[in-house]
Amino acid sequence: MASLWLFFLALAVVFLLPGPDMILLLQTGARQGRGAALATAIGLAVARGCHVALAALGLAALFKAAPWTFEVVRLAGAAYLLWIGIQCLRSTLLPDLTTADVADTHDQWREAIRRGLLTNLLNPKALLFCSVLLPQFIVANGAPVLSQFAMLGALLVGIGLLFDCAYALTGAALGRWLQHSPTAQRVQQWLFGSLLIGFAVRLTFVQQA
Repeated sequence: MASLWLFFLALAVVFLLPGPDMILLLQTGARQGRGAALATAIGLAVARGCHVALAALGLAALFKAAPWTFEVVRLAGAAYLLWIGIQCLRSTLLPDLTTADVADTHDQWREAIRRGLLTNLLNPKALLFCSVLLPQFIVANGAPVLSQFAMLGALLVGIGLLFDCAYALTGAALGRWLQHSPTAQRVQQWLFGSLLIGFAVRLTFVQQA
């Protein structure tokens, strides 16, 4: 039980640290509203589930054995973050979310899920995090390793989704406040866009441990 509380604490610390996922959720909530931000959170959760499965299958070991695979994922992730950051900088002022068409809203949600999925899935650091963290909390004489890995992975995805939903709702509240201030909107765009570009640049320098 003590080790499980340590696992919760480790996850809380990681999900509270600013990163591309957090900034993406805040930006999406501010620009597209609560629905799109929550859809982004779903995409992030699916990506984390994929990372857990890939960690269980030993993809991190493949990164070690064939470093070029890590480089491909790393550069693809950096390029995607860079593209999102540039799109953020180039975007216009916030739209009036109360007049959005239903079909357009559904399209936005599908795009938001895809954006969340790719942002996290193309981040090799997320996979390495799962590969390093989860085995540390496997009990050697406990339940079968696969079932323990699945339980810890489900907790990781669930706790991450809770944090992401909180950030999504915070971003939506920020967007409602920004509706009344074009200057604040510009500051928000440049801040979030610059942070995403900064995360992209940082990712290009990430090396395997």
